Amino acid sequence: MSIRAVHHLNCATMCPLAGFALGGTAFSRGHMVAHCLLVETERDGLVLIDTGFGTRDIAGLSGLSRSFRLLTGPKLDLAETALAQVEARGFTAADVRHIVVTHLDLDHAGGLGDFPQARVHLHSREHAAALARRTFKERERYLAVHWGHNPKWQLYTENGDTWRGLPAIARLRGINADIGLLPMHGHTRGHSAVIVRDSSQPTDRWLVHAGDAYFHHHAVAGDKPIPFGFAAFERATQIDPAARRASLAALRQLRESYTDVAMFCAHDPTEFAALRDRVLPVTAAAS
Repeated sequence: MSIRAVHHLNCATMCPLAGFALGGTAFSRGHMVAHCLLVETERDGLVLIDTGFGTRDIAGLSGLSRSFRLLTGPKLDLAETALAQVEARGFTAADVRHIVVTHLDLDHAGGLGDFPQARVHLHSREHAAALARRTFKERERYLAVHWGHNPKWQLYTENGDTWRGLPAIARLRGINADIGLLPMHGHTRGHSAVIVRDSSQPTDRWLVHAGDAYFHHHAVAGDKPIPFGFAAFERATQIDPAARRASLAALRQLRESYTDVAMFCAHDPTEFAALRDRVLPVTAAAS
């Protein structure tokens, strides 16, 4: 068994304006999480998948814009940082030897600097986009301070590997456990899902962290429309609309075709609670 345990962490609570547009009640704020994974491996130390906000964000040192804070209402709680949650489990920052990111948006990569010795694994197109910051939208979403410590980048492109019929990077350098990247571009230029074979359970299953390829569980369940606020946010933040739609279609097909897949996005609190508490079978859609 190469994976001992998988911990589901919320590393950034956000309470956006106009909660009614996100499925809440009138005059309420919304509720979003930053769903990250902490994977304990037998050979490779801890692997962190996405980081949420970091300690510099909480201290007001990273430059989170006033408009972002006003729109999303981040809680900015030190106890929610990945570092605090790693330490609460008896580990240290140095025990996190690898970080795999779906993409480098500020609410996914804010904690990179809290683990300066970790290798950071991501798609090469995402790395290039974040460092170039060519457009206004990219200058808003990527904060260079988050990687100002010069991380040990590990960059990947599709090289012929597949997983469940989809292009994949099935093996990450230095990680023996079954953790890989599943390119799902569109939200950003190099956005990827992250796959993890969770062998810590009585029955093996594959976790598919879809990042921001979608924002609400109805998007992949397909049985009900998603709240219009999420639909508007998806359109506002996407960099390539056609690629994002294709990625979502691929995720829907994956979810429908395999019963050993537990799929979730980064910000849906219903999906987070179900997996954290393990109250749903992997094939069940949250209502």
